[in-house]
Amino acid sequence: MAWVLLFAAGLLEIIWAFTMKLSQGFTRVGPTVVTLLAMLASFGLLSISMKTLPLGTAYTVWTGIGAVGAFIVGVAVLNEPLTFVRIVAAFLIVAGLILMKLSTTA
Repeated sequence: MAWVLLFAAGLLEIIWAFTMKLSQGFTRVGPTVVTLLAMLASFGLLSISMKTLPLGTAYTVWTGIGAVGAFIVGVAVLNEPLTFVRIVAAFLIVAGLILMKLSTTA
């Protein structure tokens, strides 16, 4: 169950990163509210998952999901550049996440 909660926390991190961008420096109310709520929920789920998962694994996976997810949203929704180097970087993050999962017994 901790892994499911951690994955959900990572998805919420993608949401708050995206809506933070949309908030234009917290000057737009709607995206700002969504950002803050998603942050609270993401941190809450992360903290629950940390009851059973090691700190290094949980935090690394959480930030990795957020980083790769924000990259994908940036490319797909915000028309950010998709370059070979950025693809390799995202691949390396995903490889690291897989290795963290495989190295954890919880």
